[in-house]
Amino acid sequence: MSKIRGRGEAVRNFILANVKEHPSDIVKIAMAKFECSRQAIHKHIQHLIEEGAVTETGTTRNKRYALAPLVECDLSFEIDPQLAEDIVWDREVAPKLGLMADNVKSIWYYGFTEIFNNAIDHSSGTHISVHISKTAAETEIAILDNGVGIFKKIQHALGLLDERHAVLELAKGKLTTDPSRHSGEGIFFSSRMFDDFAILSGEVIFSHHFGKKEDWIFQAKQGGAGTFVTMKLNNHTSRTTKKVFDRFSTGEDYGFTKTVVPVELAQYGDNNLVSRSQAKRLLARIDKFKVVVLDFEGVRSIGQAFADEIFRVFPLAHPNIALQHLNANKEVMKMILRALHHDA
Repeated sequence: MSKIRGRGEAVRNFILANVKEHPSDIVKIAMAKFECSRQAIHKHIQHLIEEGAVTETGTTRNKRYALAPLVECDLSFEIDPQLAEDIVWDREVAPKLGLMADNVKSIWYYGFTEIFNNAIDHSSGTHISVHISKTAAETEIAILDNGVGIFKKIQHALGLLDERHAVLELAKGKLTTDPSRHSGEGIFFSSRMFDDFAILSGEVIFSHHFGKKEDWIFQAKQGGAGTFVTMKLNNHTSRTTKKVFDRFSTGEDYGFTKTVVPVELAQYGDNNLVSRSQAKRLLARIDKFKVVVLDFEGVRSIGQAFADEIFRVFPLAHPNIALQHLNANKEVMKMILRALHHDA
């Protein structure tokens, strides 16, 4: 009996996990997955509809299914000295999210309080809006402030030429415009904890998907004021905050000592990575880490001066930093080896 109950739960969990991507053919997909009849799958879907987890539209074979919103609400806050992220979480957000596994709740607490606090302390805005959406499968929280915009603020604070350069700095981690009050780790780790994490600010979109090596940077079709952050997480993930922190620590040191730098973010459009100034921009602030991994995914080629600055000049000046690289194609690897063996 328990085996039957367990299989039924597996079928329903599969439907919940896949119905968003397969609204019209989820029955067919589930039939193939579990090798059972259409009637059996329909029975499970009907069970989910009765529970309020799934909605049904259309008739006969034109039916479409979707996750039902269990929670859908908007919250609004004026930024003032009394506004505190932990109080907002305890009084407003956590009660609306309802029961969650401890590891899931811990991720949401970390991500929400970090992003909300950034809006309070750094946005220079007057207002914060929060949207919460929860289904049986996943939860999404969006936080919007009406401030100056995170990328523009980083650009001005670091004297960068382009807002997009701010994304590269954000991807490295340990970035803060107010070191006396913040470590600069919050946004970085938040972006690594969620299934989907994105920031829209000005004309730039920064996006990270869990399990993907790279961060993504896009040009927004229409720029907006302030900073808009979205975080999405599966309600039943086995991920923990500790697992994420451990990925970026080294040895017995559980501090934030390791970073993976997406080299591709240093190039825009048709700009090739050839100059020492581009290399220096890529290497800015990485002396804060013990291990630096340069990810060359998506980089077709690099110039001799660029490679020399990174792989010969920088290590000579910073012998205590372990500089590693990965995902380099043959052309890139040839330049790296040339720099490494320059004095050989």
